[in-house]
Amino acid sequence: MTKHRERINWKKEAKLLPGYLIVGIWVAFTAVMIGWIIGASLSTSREIFSGTVLDFETGLHWENYATAWNSQNVSVFFGNSLLYATVSGAGVLVISAPAAYVLSRWKFKGSRATRILLVISMSVPAIMIIMPLYTLAVQWGLKGRILLIVLYIMLRVPYTAIYLQDFFATLSRSYEEAAYLDGCSPIKTFWKIMLPLVQPAVITVTIFNFLSVWNEFFMALIFTTSADMTPVGVGLLQIINSMKYSGNYGGLFAAVMIVFLPTFLLYIFMSEKIISGVTGGGVKG
Repeated sequence: MTKHRERINWKKEAKLLPGYLIVGIWVAFTAVMIGWIIGASLSTSREIFSGTVLDFETGLHWENYATAWNSQNVSVFFGNSLLYATVSGAGVLVISAPAAYVLSRWKFKGSRATRILLVISMSVPAIMIIMPLYTLAVQWGLKGRILLIVLYIMLRVPYTAIYLQDFFATLSRSYEEAAYLDGCSPIKTFWKIMLPLVQPAVITVTIFNFLSVWNEFFMALIFTTSADMTPVGVGLLQIINSMKYSGNYGGLFAAVMIVFLPTFLLYIFMSEKIISGVTGGGVKG
């Protein structure tokens, strides 16, 4: 069979032209900024201040990345953020996915109130609860990496539960009926059948949670008590402050690129999963 190309509707495309221009300008501006940061990360401080980044006559200064990774403790910051993001992301999913499934499939006393409380908790700014959380942490003797991981899980559970609840609600109940006839328990039905059906949503919300924890700054600034538990956000602030004494701006931009790399790679390789998770759903019942 021969494929017929659809004719381009030029009138429709002309109406969309202003939007294309705005998106094109934004993409070009972002590309220029990222390109300049990459160039600065491979340049010396003198070249950066003289406006001659990526001076190929003097060569590319890859040692900036080695300096940032080793001397400026970026390796420690990177490892801490990776630990916080992965462990808290898994913890959020273990708690939120079963809760979202129950709230979407069964009505019980307090289910409506639970949904309302989850929505309300999403709207509470972190700055409003930071002092009560800090007081409780001191009273209970909580500290270290465990404290930050628990806080990140608590903060992301409401959003994740509400997000997954909408996807579970679209699934046909025929899946559960068929599983019941085959002798599956409700718990096994959830883990083996229902959860895989919302895999795009699970992947998308996990990526969002990962990026949220990776880029988080305020909680980490308050609750990090030592350099060995500092994540990348607070770590970059420390590097910027150290520029007053070292003046190694090439190393600073190299550190920025190292911190930016996981976010960039996630968007590049997982963009289709993110889109399908945002727009997709199950079989409606």
